[in-house]
Amino acid sequence: MCGILGVVSTTAVNQLLYDGLQVLQHRGQDAAGIATEEDGRFHMHKGPGMVRDVFRTRNMRALSGNWGIGHCRYPTAGSAYNAAEAQPFYVNSPFGLMLAHNGNLTNADQLKRDMFLQDLRHMNTNSDSEVLLNVLAHELQAASTKYLVDEETIFKAVAGVHRRVKGAYAVVAMIAGYGLLAFRDPFGIRPLVIGKNETPEGTEYLVASESVAIDTLGFKFLRDVEPGEAVLIDRQGHFVSRQCAERTMLAPCMFEYVYLARPDSLMDGVSVYETRVKMGEYLADKIQHTMPHLAIDSVIPIPDSSRHSAMELATRL
Repeated sequence: MCGILGVVSTTAVNQLLYDGLQVLQHRGQDAAGIATEEDGRFHMHKGPGMVRDVFRTRNMRALSGNWGIGHCRYPTAGSAYNAAEAQPFYVNSPFGLMLAHNGNLTNADQLKRDMFLQDLRHMNTNSDSEVLLNVLAHELQAASTKYLVDEETIFKAVAGVHRRVKGAYAVVAMIAGYGLLAFRDPFGIRPLVIGKNETPEGTEYLVASESVAIDTLGFKFLRDVEPGEAVLIDRQGHFVSRQCAERTMLAPCMFEYVYLARPDSLMDGVSVYETRVKMGEYLADKIQHTMPHLAIDSVIPIPDSSRHSAMELATRL
């Protein structure tokens, strides 16, 4: 579980990214990072700890640019204490790529061997996110037929990622000098949503793990990224999307609704709050059916994400 965020704006995005990561802090507390782009050059700061501890005023000033990505980490691969595994990850070829990933690859070890032996790519951490970045970089290079990157090349590369990578992945990435790329695995295991904001200077877009980031930052909820879909937003705010997977099926991780997500988020059209209330209702029905004479004095939510389920359970009992 991690929180990811990407913004293409008409003004500086460093504060938007910081505020967005604060809202998504519940998705990961071990490390945080922000990367921006300005005039074809990336600026990045990342490190272990909470968002408020990683970024100081001097760090924020250095994160110049009107578009960027952010990440807060909850490790599912690699080490929780390795600062090198904080995201985003960077690779210089092709074109210059930055990537932040939420999920867990089930074939990461095999991919890592293949990338070294066949694609001649070396990875310096145990993070499956670095593996995913290098797979994307290789597929982008293989799809390129000229020196300049374009939409067709990028969507072809994402299709290549879908063919090679197994597991859960929601991704935001930056291609230097071009724009923001976001995509979701063919089963939509991890959430990814899109927000939009109209300003006098132009249209701004935001992609995030949860809709709560869109609401808090003043954007309008647009839609979910579909399973297998890729979304591309260039520096001028031109938005285009395409289905890049041959076969798709929505199969979200139930743990998002049980534990990971904030209750005020909406995922794939389903309210997290209403889902947890419904869980409490069903549990109450089961208790009343199987243990009708049980005298219950109190209901205690453990962990805190079960609070709304517990309240409904207590009300019905």
